[in-house]
Amino acid sequence: MNVKPNNFEVIYLTEKKEIKKFINFPYHHYRGSRYWVAPLLMEQKKLVDTEKNPFFRNAEIALFLLKRDGVIVGRIAAIIDHRYNDFHNTRTGFFGFYECEDHQESSDRLFHAVETWLKEKGMEKVLGPSKPGMMDEIGILVEGFDRYPAVLMPYNEPYYDKLIVNSGYHAEMDLLNYLVTQDNVDRERANRAFDIVKRRLPGIKIRKIRLKDIHEEVKIVREIYNSAWRDNWGFIPLSDEEFSALAEDLKTIVDDDFAHIAEIDGKPVGFSIAFPDINQILKKMNGRLLPFGIFTLLWNRKRINKIRTALMGIVPEYQGRGIDVLLHREAIENGLKKGVNSSEVGWIVESNVNMLRVAEKIGGVLDKRYRMYGKILD
Repeated sequence: MNVKPNNFEVIYLTEKKEIKKFINFPYHHYRGSRYWVAPLLMEQKKLVDTEKNPFFRNAEIALFLLKRDGVIVGRIAAIIDHRYNDFHNTRTGFFGFYECEDHQESSDRLFHAVETWLKEKGMEKVLGPSKPGMMDEIGILVEGFDRYPAVLMPYNEPYYDKLIVNSGYHAEMDLLNYLVTQDNVDRERANRAFDIVKRRLPGIKIRKIRLKDIHEEVKIVREIYNSAWRDNWGFIPLSDEEFSALAEDLKTIVDDDFAHIAEIDGKPVGFSIAFPDINQILKKMNGRLLPFGIFTLLWNRKRINKIRTALMGIVPEYQGRGIDVLLHREAIENGLKKGVNSSEVGWIVESNVNMLRVAEKIGGVLDKRYRMYGKILD
């Protein structure tokens, strides 16, 4: 039996019409998938827009599409984050936006394009996936395929791990998501922790983020974040410009019942930001806000019954004193009053033992596991 050889073509994208195909590919690739949630197209365009996304003030990107026998079957990006390399004193590039058919040679050719581009730029290692930076969607889902992803979390086909490993990559770090529900939350334990922390730190106060002063509040969050996360895996200090962009995004989705700052005698020492899980609505919109998606979003917003705690940080001198439990408790208690019956906490780096313990203390159950991969470039 004669088997027709495959005709592969890797396309390095420079034309806007080709980049549009890059952005649109997942919407075709996941057609028929039960659990993939189509992200807003307008947001996906911003992610790869080197003029509008502040990430690219200090980064480079190359976009690739793969055709097999004339049909688009995959995409990938090669990324260099210069701040990451400066901070970690390394020559590391990233792969991102990885989507591929279940075909090993297709995956190999995508990674070959990334690795060739990165080596030409002097990189010695590849990490990924990131989309495009470490503060965006990162990781490949490896556990939890039978559940919808929370807002700003990825979803992918179960075979992705196999393709990536067979393309020469190893597991670099796992990222864990915990689920806290009204059935498993340990409210009694959280209340006891509240009393203990109040006795130990009588000047502590948990207040809501002031949305009307969001830009000033984000400056506080940035300072705490850059201090609290400094020693965590994958950290890079974020710029004023990136946090300003974050502030603009937060204004549209954040609810101050789920966004708090911890103060001791008026000095900010911690923060927590949880988002209403708008994926519960986006899954009905096919990635389009216009012409009618905006009405779906507004009409159904009050029906959201889940949040995702996406950002949290405690300044180093106050870590390990239970302030993080108080922040979680505040969001959970406020959520129960509003009909929110579950909270997804994460991602949490598997090496961050303290945060994993906090998630477990409040009753969290491991719900999803994501993986970052690495490879040394020969």
